[in-house]
Amino acid sequence: MRRVLTSVICLAIAFAASLALARIHPFGDAGLYATKPVDAGILNNAQLPSAVGAILVEKCADCHSNQTRAPFYGRFTPIAWLLERDIVEARKAMNLSLWNTYSADQQQTLVAKMVQETKSREMPPVQYRVIHWNARITDTDMRLFNQWARGEQTPQTEAAVASEGDPARGKALFEKRCTGCHALTQNGEGPQLKGVYGRASGTVVNFAHSPALKKAHIVWDETSLEKWLTDPDAFIPGNDMDFLVSKPQERRDLISYLKQTSAR
Repeated sequence: MRRVLTSVICLAIAFAASLALARIHPFGDAGLYATKPVDAGILNNAQLPSAVGAILVEKCADCHSNQTRAPFYGRFTPIAWLLERDIVEARKAMNLSLWNTYSADQQQTLVAKMVQETKSREMPPVQYRVIHWNARITDTDMRLFNQWARGEQTPQTEAAVASEGDPARGKALFEKRCTGCHALTQNGEGPQLKGVYGRASGTVVNFAHSPALKKAHIVWDETSLEKWLTDPDAFIPGNDMDFLVSKPQERRDLISYLKQTSAR
């Protein structure tokens, strides 16, 4: 009887300690159980396809928005700490409650990352899918994301796009969207890009290219760079590139800039 009483007391103490420790936020306070402000909605009338919005709300918003639906077990440590760590980092990367505050460039960058990370099954994270089976991204979801990323331009829109790229615009795009991974004259997360036009794939010295790129034996020119920037995974499956450029004119501009820098 005394052992049972001791066990009950220990459990009660552990329970209380777990609740109390959950009020400490070592990774940042995600406000999981706080009252949500009225303006903290998800997407907030963002201009995007309704089917895509439904996927984002259902499968992404628990981490990537201010409207997290916190589970009851999230009130206990260490689960509370793990939840907050993932949510705080997810909101830093993309907050769907703030979508309309992002610039057009930021939105396009995020859309491209969504496509690549869902295609590679990096998102939603494994630990989230284990608990939330309905959060898995289906093939239908992927098709909708791909259509969204490409913008499904009409023939009239395509005809209005200039046939020649502008290296000045390409330079501005490169500095906005590419320099997180690439530089012209040194390797980073991606290989250096000075001289890429006319270069064979997977041949930059002192850079660990993916086996897929090394085996591709592609020479980078207008045609190959166009296909690469449109959808790297479709062009060379198994590569490490996690970014695409959805607009045809922007691809032309970037290619024109890379061609210009390679000629110097």
